Amino acid sequence: MRLKVGGLVPFTATDFPGLLSAVVFVQGCPWRCGYCHNPHLQPRTADSPLQWNEVLALLERRVGLIDGVVFSGGEPTMDPGLGPAIRQVRALGLRIGLHTGGTHPRRLAQVLPDVDWVGLDIKTGFSAYERVTRVAGSGRPARDSLRAVLDSGVDFECRTTAHPDLISAAELLALGRELAGLGVRRYALQIFRPQGCADEALNARGQSLRDWPGVSICTALRDLFATFTLRRS
Repeated sequence: MRLKVGGLVPFTATDFPGLLSAVVFVQGCPWRCGYCHNPHLQPRTADSPLQWNEVLALLERRVGLIDGVVFSGGEPTMDPGLGPAIRQVRALGLRIGLHTGGTHPRRLAQVLPDVDWVGLDIKTGFSAYERVTRVAGSGRPARDSLRAVLDSGVDFECRTTAHPDLISAAELLALGRELAGLGVRRYALQIFRPQGCADEALNARGQSLRDWPGVSICTALRDLFATFTLRRS
């Protein structure tokens, strides 16, 4: 089965730590996070905007210009064609990055042996996932996905996109402590950006988050992890 591709960035220096890469955006996501900046990729349409064989041919032409390819989305682990696509790209001699929210832990575990780096989105505390994803029971696959990544030994970063309407400062700190206790060593806090987000209610409050969640929370999070990154727009 061929990967359903919704978009492609042929060159980026920011999506795969330390490497120049291309980004393949996979169609489809079962979750409906209000702050999603790629809502057009949530549905899986009958026809892909880009054909995988054409994308693969472009990537082959870029060998020597880029170091790797990041599979992003949407949610790439939703696509049964992810594993074969990753192996085809590895055969070109390119390294593999994966951005995932952890919606499909079994498929994630299957592809991890062929992945060099994972950016794993952790939305909030696992018992409160529905507040962000708007899908009941979504915390369980996210936690299972984290366990799969931890068990695999692959290099990874956990990151949380934070908006005070979805996760409080105290909940952020509690989440950080939980992740550190599970063995996470690299964590990034990404403060909500209104640009590209279609949710007007989140955007209204998102204009005033310059100093949120505060110095004390960020300092406490920094102390929990070997590497802590605070990302604002």
